[in-house]
Parts: sequence; structure tokens; C-alpha cells
Amino acid sequence: MKVCIAEKPSVAKEIAQIIGANSRRDGYFEGNGYQVSWTFGHLCTLKEPHDYTVRWKYWNINELPMIPQRFGIKVIDDQGVKKQFSILESLIEKADEIINCGDAGQEGELIQRWVLTKAGNKAPIKRLWISSLTEEAIREGFAKLLPSEEFDKLYEAGSARAIGDWLLGMNATRLYTLKYGQNKQVLSIGRVQTPTLALIVNRQQEIENFKPEPFWEIKTLYREATFSYTTGRFQQKEKAEKVLREISGMDLFIGKITKKNSKEHPPRLFDLTSLQVECNRKFNLSADETLRTIQSLYEKKVTTYPRVDTTFLSDDIYKKVPGTLKSLKGYDELTQPVLGAGKIRKSKKVFDNKKITDHHAIIPTGMTRIDLTEAERKVYDMVVKRFIAVFYPDCEIANTTVEANIEKHQFKATGKQILKPGWRVVYKNEKKANQSDDNILPAFNTGEHGPHQPELQEKQTQPPNYYTEATLLRAMETAGKNMDDDELRELMKENGIGRPSTRANIIETLFRRRYIRKERKRLVATPTGMDLINTIENDMLKSAELTGMWEKKLREIESGELEIAQFMAELKNMVTEVIWQVKNSRKKEITILEDEEKKTQEKAKAEGKSKKKASNKPAKDLTCPRCQKGKLLKGKSAWGCSEWNQGCHFKIPFKWYGKKLTDKQIQALVSKKKSPLIKGFPYEGLKLDGNLLMKDDQSIQLQPQIKNELTCPKCNTGKILKGKTAWGCSNFKNGCDFRIPFEI
Repeated sequence: MKVCIAEKPSVAKEIAQIIGANSRRDGYFEGNGYQVSWTFGHLCTLKEPHDYTVRWKYWNINELPMIPQRFGIKVIDDQGVKKQFSILESLIEKADEIINCGDAGQEGELIQRWVLTKAGNKAPIKRLWISSLTEEAIREGFAKLLPSEEFDKLYEAGSARAIGDWLLGMNATRLYTLKYGQNKQVLSIGRVQTPTLALIVNRQQEIENFKPEPFWEIKTLYREATFSYTTGRFQQKEKAEKVLREISGMDLFIGKITKKNSKEHPPRLFDLTSLQVECNRKFNLSADETLRTIQSLYEKKVTTYPRVDTTFLSDDIYKKVPGTLKSLKGYDELTQPVLGAGKIRKSKKVFDNKKITDHHAIIPTGMTRIDLTEAERKVYDMVVKRFIAVFYPDCEIANTTVEANIEKHQFKATGKQILKPGWRVVYKNEKKANQSDDNILPAFNTGEHGPHQPELQEKQTQPPNYYTEATLLRAMETAGKNMDDDELRELMKENGIGRPSTRANIIETLFRRRYIRKERKRLVATPTGMDLINTIENDMLKSAELTGMWEKKLREIESGELEIAQFMAELKNMVTEVIWQVKNSRKKEITILEDEEKKTQEKAKAEGKSKKKASNKPAKDLTCPRCQKGKLLKGKSAWGCSEWNQGCHFKIPFKWYGKKLTDKQIQALVSKKKSPLIKGFPYEGLKLDGNLLMKDDQSIQLQPQIKNELTCPKCNTGKILKGKTAWGCSNFKNGCDFRIPFEI
């Protein structure tokens, strides 16, 4: 029997249907010579300090550093996890062959290998490596299964990352907590978390210490064009006023006019970081929200694998481009010029095998779903338009410089004009695409002259901007180097801190630890965050550049350029040095922020009103269906898990698909996996009645109830009929494609 192990139940179900394992068992599917089971995230983890020796059970600064002679793994102490691991263990024991169908990345490899190691697997292992979850991709992947040995270095890099995070996190967190925590709060230190916090703190201190200095500029308006004094800024007002007097009342003479035609290439395809940056700028989505949204689009098969750090495609994708473009429903107006132009453009800025490691850039698969949420539709639209745009011609522009003089004083005006929009047609209705249309100059002739309107403008130097999530993600990607150029940013990615898949979680961790807070879009360090960074003396702990060097070494382990033993030796030396340094430093005070949630609970209890506080009201002791550990609590806009500060982000919003849910409906959904009948969900112009279902992966879907003989709301002619997987319009032969899936 061949045992396939996927990263989550929903993916296992997809794989099982395609390979013919159609019989459902407890914790797996079976059939056609296959057994298909799953993990749900990490089932195994590195052992905790107390698992090695009882001395490390208690926090004692004299016991640091904690460096196990050999690191071990264990099954996570959770009933749901233990049950699933037991099922996997029994399947693995009897398997003739294992097919690793885990997430095709470093973390996915680590999750699977730990399970196989802990289960004592002795069967040969093959690897399914795919970039999308479409049926075609899965079938193609099973036809080309790879030897597991090809991914040994990937596993080594993941293992080194996990052990490195354990060594630094466990030791430094205990060290700083015992030295500076005042017995009030754990002071969390992390290999990526701490330098990220340092970026925010350093920027904030730059802003707070900034002293603005005044300066003056002279500009003059001639024929609706603004000319600037070529000398630039004046540091002394008197000198500026003297020039102003000399040019007032005198004609402006047009001199040399220079026009330089140039081309703007289409924007690059999205990697995860650039997508998170764009979604934060455009929709104010957090990095974590964008990651969850694009992950959902991947699982719905409409986009490719999201946790990538490349903006390129491999050459073999080129032949699939026409088919993908033809399949993009609703984008015909944009795809037709590309498809109708003959040979599709193949640019080295898009297709480059040398720039591909595990996966290519994020692109649409060509499949269509009508059950996307509003956020999913927005993100999907961005991915699709970026994909279409790279096959359009370059945008042709004319950069114009007009020189002028007023007496002996020189002035200059610059402008830009779009000659041929090229790829900008794709974004013609979006503001960003038309930024280059600004400052279009009128036609000037050399030698012409006339009156003008001079103005003396008083300004002052400005501090740098606070980080937003978008600019922080870019700073993490380039180890704090400020780079707007795409080419330079690509070169810096090797030295970036964190990985695309983990950066969103790092930012969320800083919020959760109350080291930073958000003021509108600005990220601001709290007093605790400021004090913590100012207390750390060792640059390796807080320097983005130095941490970026460690990230590069992890990539070198992955590529086979560096031995894992060398990396571990360097890391152990660093941990030892940090501990010695802190032990011998003087005591400092770190501001500790009180836990606001705890404060609220205590205040409510003192007033005898704790039961009335919505934020602390348990849902009749309902256990969280995701972590099987926490209890569901009612917040301001959603029910959430009480273990949120331990990393469980399970939520059920009060409103789902525009319909407000009652407490009883949510309780039934969690306890019975199905809500009672709820009426009036708005969908595609209809009001649907139906039940909410909670799937194995804790996603929520609507199971609509459709009345017989309901008139199609799209064509207003046909009737809604029940098919094999969905309700559809009886008028489909005449072109009506209205469809309602059995589960939305």
C-alpha cells in the first residue's frame, strides 16, 4: 500500500479523489492501492528544555546557556494531534512506499520529515512537488514523483532554522526575562523578531530626535508650467529674497528644450512579499491577512503556490500562457489584445530559469470560482492583472526638460508624457497607473518669452516616515536597506531577514507581545519595545544586516554550499557570547505594559460585571475546533480562541456573507459542525437560505437550500435546476452560465 501524507485534510481530500482513494476512513482515505492521510500543521516539535533535564524545567540564569548535546523531537501535547499522529504511525508502519505530499517548501518538508522520523518510517519515500492544486497539476506531479533524497538539503535547512530559533529564542528569552523582566512579563527575544523590532525602534528614534531645519525655494509659473530655480535650496532667507527681487517684473526666456524618449517595463510578477506590500498600500490589508487570503486562493485552485520569493517564471510555463489567458473569465477585454497579436511576448524579466528555486512567481491557474470572498476577489484581481500586464508592450514615454532664464538666473521645468500606454492599458481605471500622466508640459519654443509669477516658498526638512506594514516588509526583505529599484531588491533578497512565509507572523508576534502598536497605518514601538531594544547590547541580536547574513547561510545550507555543522557551531558560540555579555551587564529598568485584557477582566470582576463583558464571555465552554485546547471567547466583532496568544488565530466573525449570526447559530456550528437553517444570505442577486458547515480544516461553507422552479436572476428566463455538484440555469445552452455550488 502506498501512503500519501498531505499538509491538511482539504488537500488530502483533493488528492484522494484524483488518485481514486474514495473510501473514507477514520483519519484517512483509502482505495486504488493508496491510503491518503494528513497532518494539520506541526504534529511534532522540538523537545522543550525540561524534556532534556529537570534542571532546565525552572528558569534559572545560572543554568544558561541551555545547549542539548543532541536535539530531539516529540509529538505535540494535544489530544487531536496525538490521535492523528497515531493514525499516521499505524499507516506508516505497514506502508510499502510513502509519498510526501506536504506543502512544497522548507517548512512543509520539515513538518513531514519530523512525522516520518518520529513514526520510525522504514519504507522508501517519494516526493510530490507541485505549484498549484489543480487536477492537472496533481496528476502531472504524481506522474513525475521525485526521490525524497533530492530534498535532503531542504530538510537540513529547515532543521537548522528550527534548532537555531530554539537555541536563540529559549536562551535569550529566559536570559532577558530573568535579568530585566521584573517578574512581571516574559521578554521574548527571537532571531528574526528582535531585529525587526529594532528596525521600527531605530526609525522611531530617528523621527523623535529629528530637528527640522528651514530652507527656501524659488519657483515661478509660466504658461501653467512650474519652473524651479536650478541652484536649489537657499539656507538663508535674505539671499532668496534678493534673487526674488532681481527676477520680479522681468521676462522669462525659454532656452534649450530636451526630449528623451524612454520605455517603462511592465511591473514584475508577484512574489509573496510584493503582494503583501501592494495589498497593504491599496487595500490596507495586513501582511497576515494577505497571506491567509492568497493561501485560500491557492487552496481554491485559482492561483499558484503563494509562499515564494521569486518574481520569475520558468521557461516551461511559457507554452501554457495562451491557455491560461484564454481561461481567465471576465478579463477578455484585456487578454484579447495579447492573444490576437500573434506570438506572445517572452521577456527575460519574466522567464528566467536561473531565478527559480523551488517555485515560480504567483500567477493565476486559469480556473474560475464564483465563491470568492470580497478580499479574495480583490487579491485575485491584482494577481490576474499583473499576469496579463507582463505580456503587454512596454509603456513608451517622453521625458521633457525645458531650460529657461530670467536675467542671469537659471530655471528648469521637467515633465513626462505618455506616447503609447502599452501595459498601462491593463490599469487604465486605476489611479496608480496614471501617475506618469501628471505634470504634462505645454508645447514651448526656444526663444519665446513672457511674464511669469515668481514665488518664494518657505519649507523645512522632514524626518523619515514611520514604517507601515508595506515598508516594513520591504525593509525585512532587504535587511533594512532602502531600495526602490526592482533589480537591486532582487539581489538583496538573499540577505533579507525571515522568509516570505514567516514575515507576516513575525509582525503579528510583535503586536501580540505588545512591543508595537498600530496608529492608523503607522507602526509605532511601545515603551516596552523601545526599552528592550535599547537594553540589548549585542548587535547580532538586533541588527537586520547581521541577521540577514544568518539567513543567507541558511539558504547556503539549502543549496549545499554550507555544512549544517558549521552553522550550528557558529550559532552556539553566539548564544554563549550573548549570555556571558548580559550576565555581566548592569541591571536596567524596562517599562512593562500591563496586559490590557487581564486589566479589563480584573476591573469587571471587582465591579461584579464580568458576565456582562462581551470580550470575556465564554461560548458555553466550547472547545476551539482548531487547536482543541482553548475555549471560544466572544470579542467585539468575532468569536475567537482563548489561546490566541499561543498562536491559535481561529475566528468566527459575527457576520458571514453579509448575514449577522446569533450566538446559538455559532454554538451549533462549532459543536455540531452544522448550524440550523439561516435565512437571507445575499448571493449573486439572490437571498439564499441554508446551513453553515464547518469543514475538517475549520473553514466555513454555506450549504444553500434552493426552492424548486426558482427563476434565474441572471437571464430572468431559465429555471434553477439541480445538477451533480451545483444548481444551474436551465437556459445554459443559450449561454447563461449562472451557477450556485452545493457548498459556498
